[in-house]
Amino acid sequence: MSAARTGLRLSAASLRAHRRRFAGTFLAVLLGTGFLAGTLVMGDTLRAAFDTMFGNATGGTDAVVRGADEITVEDEPFGTRRPVDTSLLPRIEALPEVAAAAPGIEGFGQLLDAEGEPVGGGGPQTLAGNWIADPGLNPYALAEGRAPAAPGEAVINRGAAEDGGLAIGDTTTLLTPDPLTVTITGLVTFGGQDGMGENTFTGLTEADAQRLTERPGTAGTLQVRAAQGVAQDALVRALTPLLPEGVEAVTGEEATAENTDAISGQFLDGFTTGLTAFAGVALLVAAFTIHNTFAIVVAQRTRENALLRALGATRRQVVAQTVTEALAVGTAAALAGLAAGLGIATGLRALFPAVGFPFPDGGLVITGTALAVPSLTGLAVCAGSALLPALRAGRTAPLAALRATAVDGAGASRARALAGPLLAAAGVALAVAGVASGPSVALTVTGAVLTLAAFVVAGPVAAAAALRLAGPPLRRLRGASASLAQRNALRSPRRTAATATALMIGVAVVSLFTVLGASLRTTMDETVDRAFAGDVAVRVPGFGPESGAALSPQLAPALAALPEVETALGLGSGVAEVAGEGSALTVTDPAALGRVLALGAVDGDLAALGTDGLAVSADAADDHGWRAGSTAELTFADGSTQAFTVRAVYAEDGLAGDYVLTRAAWAPHALREADTLVAVTFREGVDPAAGKAAVEAAARDHGNAEVQTRAEFAASSAQGVDMMLTLVYALLGLAVLIALSGIANTLTLAVHERTRELGLLRAVGQTRAQLRATVRWESALVAAFGTAGGLTLGAFLGWALVRATDSSGTGAFTVPPLQLTIIALTGLLAGAAAAWRPARRASRLPVLQAVGME
Repeated sequence: MSAARTGLRLSAASLRAHRRRFAGTFLAVLLGTGFLAGTLVMGDTLRAAFDTMFGNATGGTDAVVRGADEITVEDEPFGTRRPVDTSLLPRIEALPEVAAAAPGIEGFGQLLDAEGEPVGGGGPQTLAGNWIADPGLNPYALAEGRAPAAPGEAVINRGAAEDGGLAIGDTTTLLTPDPLTVTITGLVTFGGQDGMGENTFTGLTEADAQRLTERPGTAGTLQVRAAQGVAQDALVRALTPLLPEGVEAVTGEEATAENTDAISGQFLDGFTTGLTAFAGVALLVAAFTIHNTFAIVVAQRTRENALLRALGATRRQVVAQTVTEALAVGTAAALAGLAAGLGIATGLRALFPAVGFPFPDGGLVITGTALAVPSLTGLAVCAGSALLPALRAGRTAPLAALRATAVDGAGASRARALAGPLLAAAGVALAVAGVASGPSVALTVTGAVLTLAAFVVAGPVAAAAALRLAGPPLRRLRGASASLAQRNALRSPRRTAATATALMIGVAVVSLFTVLGASLRTTMDETVDRAFAGDVAVRVPGFGPESGAALSPQLAPALAALPEVETALGLGSGVAEVAGEGSALTVTDPAALGRVLALGAVDGDLAALGTDGLAVSADAADDHGWRAGSTAELTFADGSTQAFTVRAVYAEDGLAGDYVLTRAAWAPHALREADTLVAVTFREGVDPAAGKAAVEAAARDHGNAEVQTRAEFAASSAQGVDMMLTLVYALLGLAVLIALSGIANTLTLAVHERTRELGLLRAVGQTRAQLRATVRWESALVAAFGTAGGLTLGAFLGWALVRATDSSGTGAFTVPPLQLTIIALTGLLAGAAAAWRPARRASRLPVLQAVGME
């Protein structure tokens, strides 16, 4: 029989005989692989669903006429283009290649339900536009009722109707942002779907849709359908000679692909990248669990491996046997993980409607990549984690077969004691250098990786020291059981450290995000406290300007007329290219800006901006080498370029942004007039509660405006951070679960390893309860070491990341004691829970049988 077949038979026999030993390895690979597979399947399914939905919705549009240049501001999904003159339509329709053409007018439109509450929104866009009569050109299809035909009539998407309790024939309000009373005449779908989550659409007559723009006679796009037999490329070639400078025609396929990427691509990229990162953390934790399991198994099989060597097995054959076992376990776990991944994807799909994002119709999309990548990753992690223990097994000397025991007593080597602190010093130094120089994110990340490596390398040294320090207090607290637990953990500091490292990584990542979230919240609080000088802020609920939320420009004058109000200043928004880069503009009355926002030191005169002046932040001025009196060129979405004189430079840009224009300067280039925030200060002596109530009463006439105190304004700004942390905690629970399964598996193997010892303890009088307590305390010590290391590492990395990404120097670093205490207690309690089964098994060992074990 060949050596290879013999090795395979030995591996199979070992797996059958000791299958319980590999339970933790199997679970770790299964969970990590399953999560990664579920992420990839979910991403592929969403992409396919969005592609199908947008393809169905826009399949009849063969060409789109639009502004040629797009101004895109960072972190916003859509850019801004110049509007197109609708007077082009008769000339386009006269072309023989054209079957139909229609304007596409679209803008902000917040629909209110019967109670006056907003439908959808809160981040996703709420849109309104003209209803296009030609079904081929209209991305929305009439599902019930009829199209709008008279002023004040509207159709809404069926999902919005269900969410808002609205039906055909109901009358409600649409904020454009000025209120418009509409009667619902029909319900529509988009690409066969009732809606896209919290996004809403309201279709109006073309005359009513003109309220969405400041430029009557223009549209965002012109939609064109080709005549029978005319290809999209041929249609674009026919349209191009008719178009003025700055206007272009693109095929419908190209426009659809761009919209799909903008709407679904940004969400999906963030979604899949985030989930893949968490899957990576889970697999990293799994790697330590797997390594520890095989290290223990190899130590327990020392005599067995030595006998194989004595009978003629080569080192390579012993190594191959261990790696083969790892591959066998990894293969089985990876296959099970793929099945689990399909279940995870199905569960996520079912969860989407519950969080307000109905999943588009269609089954799961399972690609070869989504199956191959998790499987190969799981195998690689399992085999790679088992490689060092396998090599250690191959170095087993034949004489080891004569030893009476085969217990792993590996301690902390001098090399580790030297390399660990050196790595830690280098990592901390690089992280601090990254914070101090610039800052530099690259240097900080490099330092973070080295610091993590230092924790892993120095783990056995630190574990031994920590366990010795914990000994005296534990003995006084819990007596002999705790003392035995400490000695058991000290037998192999390397094993203890490896077991705790898996938990440490999970706790470190949770702590890192906790510190980041707390720091972001504190930064927002301090920014509002420092930059907002008003008494209340009036805004539309949402996660920022990118949601499209807007306030009526008539609101600020109405609030200013109240007897309780000293100043009510609206802050609008716009976009322009500044030095070739898309930038957000703040449009307001600069002369009054200092009364509601703290701008710090101002060089120049904010009241002197006029129609050709610009105020800029000190940071923007430094970036461009400007000062008061400099000239800056701005290119607007309408295609015009204008030279502005920098007439003021202000120090604080927290809420004012980097560029401020007067409304008169913005008006010639505005596509719509709206405010994103109205800052209000009360007259002297006005009770804050009474002033807020007066503002709330006046704001009701202008729709869905929310009046917030300074504290409420800061808290609402941090709403997105809280949602992010909730999701992070839920996802990182997987990594902690894998780490705890590793602790449980290590304890189970340790109980098996110490069977004879445990039997002797029971024979000399130790009770079952004392034995269970010993195992539980050993688990608690491992969990405490891992949790403490994770908290320390997470807090340090959180500090480094906060400082490295704070280029303005205004960010705050906050360590939240309550949240970190909860994380610490959770780690300790979870460690105790992980010991339940091993402790129960140890206490049930038959005494005589255990004493007779070797």
